[in-house]
Amino acid sequence: MNIGEAAEASGLSAKMIRHYEAIDLLQPQRRGNNYREFSARDVAELSFIRHARDLAFPLEEVRRLLALWRDRGRASAEVRRIALDHVAALEEKAHSLEAMALSLRHLAEHCHGDARPECPILDRLGGASAGAEHRATRLTPA
Repeated sequence: MNIGEAAEASGLSAKMIRHYEAIDLLQPQRRGNNYREFSARDVAELSFIRHARDLAFPLEEVRRLLALWRDRGRASAEVRRIALDHVAALEEKAHSLEAMALSLRHLAEHCHGDARPECPILDRLGGASAGAEHRATRLTPA
């Protein structure tokens, strides 16, 4: 099948398939006219890559998982370790995102949201002293 058919069958865009080929995640056969020819196995690998990326695995981890998936003599312990390491990274990221959301929510609750120029959100983004300097500059007559 051609790249358009492989894209439809795998749920990936042709652009992403070309990218994955360029970084050597897969190497489809080439016809005499140099067009890509995708086999059922290639489409299965593309689907595997899409599912791994849907779970937010970084490309290097996808590469390792794909190599393990291709190796029928693999030990599942390595796959499990990769998955659990990724779970830990996702949980750490989730905690970080939650802390950011709480901080921003706190700032938004303390912003008047009216016509006044004072804004704790902008002050925090600019740093406390930067916000004070900014206000002083704007209030100083020219």
